[in-house]
Amino acid sequence: MPRKYFRKFLPSHEAVKNNRHIARFGSFLHHPNLWHLNRDSVAGGVAIGLFAGLVPGPFQMLTAAILCVLFKVNLPVGLATTIYTNPLTIGPLYLIAYQIGRLLVGGQGVAAPPPDMDWSLPGTWMEALLTWMLSLGKPLAIGLVVLALALAALGYLFVQLGWRAYVVLAWRRRAKQRNRR
Repeated sequence: MPRKYFRKFLPSHEAVKNNRHIARFGSFLHHPNLWHLNRDSVAGGVAIGLFAGLVPGPFQMLTAAILCVLFKVNLPVGLATTIYTNPLTIGPLYLIAYQIGRLLVGGQGVAAPPPDMDWSLPGTWMEALLTWMLSLGKPLAIGLVVLALALAALGYLFVQLGWRAYVVLAWRRRAKQRNRR
């Protein structure tokens, strides 16, 4: 089962409680669902990670961590899922969000293409990205929220359905093995 495979990479509940860095946050990070691999916790972590991945700037993982703690879903899954947005994917995702926002708000014209960015200097490309985003205005803001909510809902649904399908297939496989004996 994949859960057993991933369990060896996740810390135990006792290790989390006894970690000196995590102890600073008190009991906020002690809820078992933050570290447990079950269908609802993982699906919630994926949904939050997909939602927080579209938060502008370097606040994606912070947003995911706060939301995972508030909703008591798997924290490592939520943080890892935010990685779907990166310098290669953020431009196309924001263009899609802009188009969605334009459909909802209405608007004329064509979206300005993303600027040429010097990836070697993080401050420069982050400033260029922020300037580009602000030039897109209200359609981008509304489109980002709608796209983030849609991705979160789809991610939650796919994890729930995929997990259920895996369990049903495992049950059937075990039933066949029992009948052969």
